[in-house]
Amino acid sequence: MDDNTANWLRLRHTHGLGNVGVAQLLEALGSVDAILGASAAQLTSYGLSERVSRALHTPKQEAIDRDLAWQADAGLHPRHLIALDNPLYPRSLRALNDPPTLLYVVGDPDLLTLPQLGVVGSRSPSERGRATAQAMTQDLAQRGLTITSGLALGIDGAAHRGALAAGGLTIAVVGTGPDRIYPAQHRELAHDIGARGCIVSEFAVGVGPHSSHFPRRNRIISALSLGVLVVEATLRSGSLITARLALEQGKEVMAIPGSIHSPQSRGCHRLIRDGAKLVEGSDDVLEEIGPYLNGATLLSSPDHSKPPDQSDTEASAPLSEDEQRLLGALDTQPRALDVIATQAQMPAADAASTLLLLELNGLARHYGGGRYALA
Repeated sequence: MDDNTANWLRLRHTHGLGNVGVAQLLEALGSVDAILGASAAQLTSYGLSERVSRALHTPKQEAIDRDLAWQADAGLHPRHLIALDNPLYPRSLRALNDPPTLLYVVGDPDLLTLPQLGVVGSRSPSERGRATAQAMTQDLAQRGLTITSGLALGIDGAAHRGALAAGGLTIAVVGTGPDRIYPAQHRELAHDIGARGCIVSEFAVGVGPHSSHFPRRNRIISALSLGVLVVEATLRSGSLITARLALEQGKEVMAIPGSIHSPQSRGCHRLIRDGAKLVEGSDDVLEEIGPYLNGATLLSSPDHSKPPDQSDTEASAPLSEDEQRLLGALDTQPRALDVIATQAQMPAADAASTLLLLELNGLARHYGGGRYALA
């Protein structure tokens, strides 16, 4: 048993402490060991009540053992418990005022640090909305973005399926414990996401769905993502909560317009009136979040009608080693991503993200079917 993980689980299962309390103690004392080694008097001096201080020194061993047993039983996909001090813990989540004390991850946790687009929308979308979500996420996943959503019915499911259909990457942030699939209709989809992406929860093993869990889930979707795209939403949709959280976190908010007669479009129209980016296609998304993929010097979507001239190249940031390798692997004729990645000796997921940067800098061009060429 990993003592550090067990110690973090003690904090996680201390009733009354919560994410904010853990973050404040960690800032004050520096480590989980220091927190657990602090006296009751020290803990109360940092604002903890005597009841919470006593609870901290009385571990809920049954809950801790249940989480550790879940992690140890690998099942079909790898399982991970990622604490606040783990290098795999995303910086964007650590910046929250209530960062999850622990992340329960099924699948590949390395995906959490990749460039992501949050996609949310109605649980009861129109067929056109569902098709739009799937087609757009399929294209964006082919172009290197990881698609992050909430595994709900409707738009969420379409977004995950679009990424998977492209052979791309997708992350599902759920409002239950990592051992529970909700809704049950998405059991097979969850299996595919665990195999080719990852499922993330801040809720402990055995926790079922509850209405209060989903706003908490939404803040993780928006925090992980460079921006949030709302496909269809009513005026009372939880997707508008995600959009608001994204704005509060300084993220880009985008919305797809629809018919003025459709209730499913009114939430998107309100967002657009309030300043959200009106999105009609994948290029609009890339234009909006492009500057955040490679720092402030990254240009918006390039003009594909002409190659970059010398002044364009000089104005852009120097190419990284990975970008140079991929540029050398590109040809004037479009080639498949896996062929390019093999020649560049890079994993396909890394190659897709780097190709997206090259495309946004006007050095590469994306064609249908996940093929790329020199711009």
